[in-house]
Amino acid sequence: MSAVVHVAGIRKAYGATVAVDEVSFDVEAGEIFGLIGPNGAGKTTTLECVEGLRRPDRGSIVVLGLDPVRDVYALQDRIGVQLQAAQLQKRITVQEAVDLWASLYRRSVDGTRLLEQLGLGEKRRSWFMTLSGGQKQRLFIALALINDPELVFLDELTTGLDPQARRAIWDLVRGIRDRGKTVFLTTHLMEEAERLCDRVAVIDRGRIVDMGPPAALVRRHCPDRTIVITIDDAKDDESLRAVPGVVSLTRAGAEVTISGRGEELISSVIECVSERRIRVRDFKTMVPTLEDVFLTLTGHSVRQ
Repeated sequence: MSAVVHVAGIRKAYGATVAVDEVSFDVEAGEIFGLIGPNGAGKTTTLECVEGLRRPDRGSIVVLGLDPVRDVYALQDRIGVQLQAAQLQKRITVQEAVDLWASLYRRSVDGTRLLEQLGLGEKRRSWFMTLSGGQKQRLFIALALINDPELVFLDELTTGLDPQARRAIWDLVRGIRDRGKTVFLTTHLMEEAERLCDRVAVIDRGRIVDMGPPAALVRRHCPDRTIVITIDDAKDDESLRAVPGVVSLTRAGAEVTISGRGEELISSVIECVSERRIRVRDFKTMVPTLEDVFLTLTGHSVRQ
């Protein structure tokens, strides 16, 4: 794979406030890359520098082999952008918006077909102000894709949407990647990043604190596993405590909490239960997530 976005040591300050501080990363062709962190971490500022909407104070950015500020007009035909805060005229119809955007590019895809693909075919004649939140976001995706871009930027795409609409948008983003495009998105929703992204960069207070595939970050920073099982006979506790990888075992009534490390911990506990013929009334596992990684790396909640 080759990098379609190369960011090296960029810094952006607004007076005494440093929004982005020595940020570096690459986005590879054909992947969904996520820049994740809480509100105010520097995600949107970084993305806007990459898009050419802001000029960094120092550092370098190359997008599709071009400088996003100097080569802005050449780059516009090759990228698609969905902004975090976007609006259209209240009484522009969906079809009119798509036709208007298509007229801005030298090359465009079939707007009617694109709307059908995004589930907006029946809304072509509807005014923008009558669309639901999820339908508006799908329209903004359509506008970002109308020029058949190689690289698509999505900034906090599903913020404020209900779970059903959010999952529908996730499917659309996967479809963009599956058509050979590269997606660069920002989000403060850790579940979204974990479900969508091939790789993520965690940003906090303007700095990248770690980067990699979500599963790899979880393994690296949160190796602990927790199993909660319900067993009546306390005599079985010692057998479970002796399972390789178990660090601690506590009992509260019939509920036993086992904490330990290693990818084999869960299967080893199951094997012990089977071999010892331990009667289990309930069995639950608690696996760390990307949000746990963020807490470990930054020391504060991602929602702050």
